Amino acid sequence: MRITVAAVGRLRAGPERDLVDDYATRFDRTGRVLGLGPLSVAEVEPRKGRGPAAEAPLLRGAIPDGAAVVALDERGKVLTSPAFAGLLRDWRDQGRRDAVFLIGGADGLATDLRAEADFRLSFGQMVWPHMLARVMLAEQLYRAASILANSPYHRA
Repeated sequence: MRITVAAVGRLRAGPERDLVDDYATRFDRTGRVLGLGPLSVAEVEPRKGRGPAAEAPLLRGAIPDGAAVVALDERGKVLTSPAFAGLLRDWRDQGRRDAVFLIGGADGLATDLRAEADFRLSFGQMVWPHMLARVMLAEQLYRAASILANSPYHRA
């Protein structure tokens, strides 16, 4: 199952990009034998100040037909790492070819785009900068693959 992170904004060179790239490489290496990956990032950048309504069609354009769609949203469901791994495993085992994780810009995702998602995922009730959300998501994807591979990375 291919994984795409569709995000508003460009991640410039720096520590956040380095971390995303590192976790993506780890995910690809671990996930390959599990039928997960590769992990790709689709960055969309609407004109400044247009907001979630202008961002939604650009994010929709990054969603392959039939993909499982996950909206990152502070009002979503908080999962444990093993439960997140189970979600990916279940979609893979159901024959989903793609899963897409949507990360909005400064004002979040458009209401209609959140409503269309198969799942709304929260990293807690706090609001995180979208660049850090990418890092946290990339790490959790790697952690999920590690859990499914029975790797010692996840120790809980």
